[in-house]
Amino acid sequence: MLMLLFYIGKNSYAIESSRVVEVIPGVPLRKIHHVPDYVAGLFNYRGKIAPVIDLCHLIQGKPSRFQLSTRIIMVSSSGKDNSLQFLGLMAERVIKTLDKPETELVNSDARMNVAPYLGGMILDQNGMIQRIHLEQLFADARRVYLSAAGAPNDDISKN
Repeated sequence: MLMLLFYIGKNSYAIESSRVVEVIPGVPLRKIHHVPDYVAGLFNYRGKIAPVIDLCHLIQGKPSRFQLSTRIIMVSSSGKDNSLQFLGLMAERVIKTLDKPETELVNSDARMNVAPYLGGMILDQNGMIQRIHLEQLFADARRVYLSAAGAPNDDISKN
Protein backbone atom coordinates (compact mmCIF):
# COMPACT_ATOMS: atom_id res chain seq x y z
CA MET A 1 0.00 0.00 0.00
CA LEU A 2 1.41 3.36 -1.01
CA MET A 3 1.15 5.96 1.74
CA LEU A 4 1.81 9.70 1.82
CA LEU A 5 4.00 10.67 4.77
CA PHE A 6 3.95 13.90 6.74
CA TYR A 7 5.04 15.13 10.14
CA ILE A 8 3.36 16.60 13.15
CA GLY A 9 6.17 17.89 15.29
CA LYS A 10 8.83 15.17 15.31
CA ASN A 11 6.36 12.33 14.73
CA SER A 12 5.60 10.71 11.37
CA TYR A 13 2.08 10.02 10.12
CA ALA A 14 0.69 8.51 6.93
CA ILE A 15 -2.49 8.35 4.89
CA GLU A 16 -3.33 6.03 2.04
CA SER A 17 -2.31 7.70 -1.21
CA SER A 18 -5.29 6.20 -3.06
CA ARG A 19 -7.49 8.72 -1.21
CA VAL A 20 -5.29 11.71 -2.06
CA VAL A 21 -6.64 13.84 -4.89
CA GLU A 22 -3.89 16.45 -4.88
CA VAL A 23 -1.26 18.03 -2.66
CA ILE A 24 -1.30 21.82 -2.87
CA PRO A 25 0.66 24.66 -1.27
CA GLY A 26 -0.95 26.83 1.35
CA VAL A 27 -3.78 29.03 0.10
CA PRO A 28 -5.72 31.84 1.77
CA LEU A 29 -8.47 30.35 3.92
CA ARG A 30 -11.73 31.90 5.06
CA LYS A 31 -12.11 31.41 8.80
CA ILE A 32 -15.42 29.93 9.89
CA HIS A 33 -16.79 30.43 13.37
CA HIS A 34 -18.50 28.06 15.81
CA VAL A 35 -16.40 25.09 14.73
CA PRO A 36 -13.48 23.45 16.53
CA ASP A 37 -10.22 25.43 16.52
CA TYR A 38 -8.45 22.80 14.42
CA VAL A 39 -10.65 23.70 11.45
CA ALA A 40 -8.33 26.14 9.70
CA GLY A 41 -11.03 27.47 7.37
CA LEU A 42 -12.64 27.08 3.96
CA PHE A 43 -11.44 27.68 0.42
CA ASN A 44 -12.64 27.32 -3.13
CA TYR A 45 -11.29 24.00 -4.42
CA ARG A 46 -12.07 23.66 -8.11
CA GLY A 47 -15.50 25.24 -7.74
CA LYS A 48 -16.44 23.51 -4.49
CA ILE A 49 -16.15 24.85 -0.98
CA ALA A 50 -13.74 22.65 0.97
CA PRO A 51 -12.96 22.76 4.69
CA VAL A 52 -9.35 22.41 5.84
CA ILE A 53 -8.35 20.61 9.03
CA ASP A 54 -5.01 21.58 10.52
CA LEU A 55 -3.70 18.16 11.57
CA CYS A 56 -0.98 19.69 13.76
CA HIS A 57 -3.62 21.62 15.68
CA LEU A 58 -5.95 18.61 15.86
CA ILE A 59 -3.33 16.20 17.18
CA GLN A 60 -0.89 18.42 19.12
CA GLY A 61 -2.98 21.47 19.88
CA LYS A 62 -0.58 23.81 18.01
CA PRO A 63 -1.22 25.23 14.53
CA SER A 64 0.96 24.14 11.62
CA ARG A 65 4.00 26.27 11.01
CA PHE A 66 4.04 27.92 7.60
CA GLN A 67 7.10 26.47 5.90
CA LEU A 68 7.85 25.60 2.30
CA SER A 69 6.97 21.96 2.98
CA THR A 70 3.68 22.73 4.76
CA ARG A 71 0.95 21.58 2.39
CA ILE A 72 -2.75 20.94 2.13
CA ILE A 73 -3.46 17.32 1.25
CA MET A 74 -6.77 17.18 -0.61
CA VAL A 75 -8.67 13.95 0.02
CA SER A 76 -12.10 12.90 -1.16
CA SER A 77 -15.01 10.81 0.03
CA SER A 78 -18.46 10.01 -1.30
CA GLY A 79 -21.34 11.72 0.46
CA LYS A 80 -24.71 10.19 1.33
CA ASP A 81 -26.03 11.09 -2.11
CA ASN A 82 -22.86 9.72 -3.81
CA SER A 83 -21.64 13.26 -4.40
CA LEU A 84 -17.90 13.78 -4.05
CA GLN A 85 -16.84 15.73 -0.97
CA PHE A 86 -13.40 17.19 -0.49
CA LEU A 87 -11.49 17.77 2.70
CA GLY A 88 -8.15 19.52 3.03
CA LEU A 89 -5.64 18.25 5.57
CA MET A 90 -2.92 20.75 6.45
CA ALA A 91 0.34 19.19 7.62
CA GLU A 92 4.04 19.93 7.86
CA ARG A 93 6.84 18.32 5.87
CA VAL A 94 4.64 16.61 3.30
CA ILE A 95 7.62 15.41 1.30
CA LYS A 96 7.63 11.67 0.61
CA THR A 97 5.77 8.42 0.19
CA LEU A 98 6.26 4.95 1.60
CA ASP A 99 5.20 1.64 0.07
CA LYS A 100 4.47 -1.00 2.71
CA PRO A 101 2.10 -3.98 2.68
CA GLU A 102 -1.03 -3.67 4.83
CA THR A 103 0.22 -6.64 6.84
CA GLU A 104 3.03 -4.49 8.27
CA LEU A 105 0.57 -2.29 10.17
CA VAL A 106 0.81 -3.03 13.88
CA ASN A 107 -2.10 -2.13 16.14
CA SER A 108 -1.12 -0.61 19.45
CA ASP A 109 -2.78 -1.74 22.64
CA ALA A 110 -3.76 1.84 23.44
CA ARG A 111 -7.42 2.55 22.83
CA MET A 112 -8.07 5.66 20.78
CA ASN A 113 -11.57 6.57 22.00
CA VAL A 114 -10.72 10.27 22.09
CA ALA A 115 -8.96 10.20 18.71
CA PRO A 116 -10.47 7.36 16.63
CA TYR A 117 -8.81 8.74 13.49
CA LEU A 118 -5.43 7.51 14.81
CA GLY A 119 -4.74 4.03 13.51
CA GLY A 120 -2.07 1.39 13.61
CA MET A 121 1.66 1.91 13.39
CA ILE A 122 4.11 1.07 10.68
CA LEU A 123 7.51 0.12 11.99
CA ASP A 124 10.18 1.53 9.70
CA GLN A 125 13.95 1.88 9.89
CA ASN A 126 13.39 5.57 10.65
CA GLY A 127 10.97 4.90 13.52
CA MET A 128 7.22 4.49 13.97
CA ILE A 129 4.75 5.97 11.53
CA GLN A 130 1.12 6.27 12.63
CA ARG A 131 -1.69 5.81 10.14
CA ILE A 132 -4.55 8.30 9.95
CA HIS A 133 -8.02 6.84 9.25
CA LEU A 134 -9.57 9.24 6.77
CA GLU A 135 -13.11 7.91 7.21
CA GLN A 136 -13.01 8.90 10.87
CA LEU A 137 -11.96 12.45 9.91
CA PHE A 138 -14.72 12.61 7.29
CA ALA A 139 -17.30 11.34 9.80
CA ASP A 140 -16.38 14.19 12.16
CA ALA A 141 -16.34 16.67 9.29
CA ARG A 142 -19.78 15.59 8.09
CA ARG A 143 -21.18 15.81 11.60
CA VAL A 144 -19.78 19.22 12.44
CA TYR A 145 -18.56 21.43 9.63
CA LEU A 146 -19.11 20.06 6.13
CA SER A 147 -22.69 21.18 6.68
CA ALA A 148 -21.36 24.68 7.35
CA ALA A 149 -19.56 24.48 4.01
CA GLY A 150 -22.81 23.85 2.18
CA ALA A 151 -22.72 20.06 1.99
CA PRO A 152 -26.20 18.51 1.84
CA ASN A 153 -25.97 16.81 5.25
CA ASP A 154 -27.57 17.18 8.64
CA ASP A 155 -28.19 20.63 10.06
CA ILE A 156 -25.22 21.64 12.22
CA SER A 157 -27.52 23.30 14.72
CA LYS A 158 -28.45 19.79 15.94
CA ASN A 159 -24.95 19.38 17.42
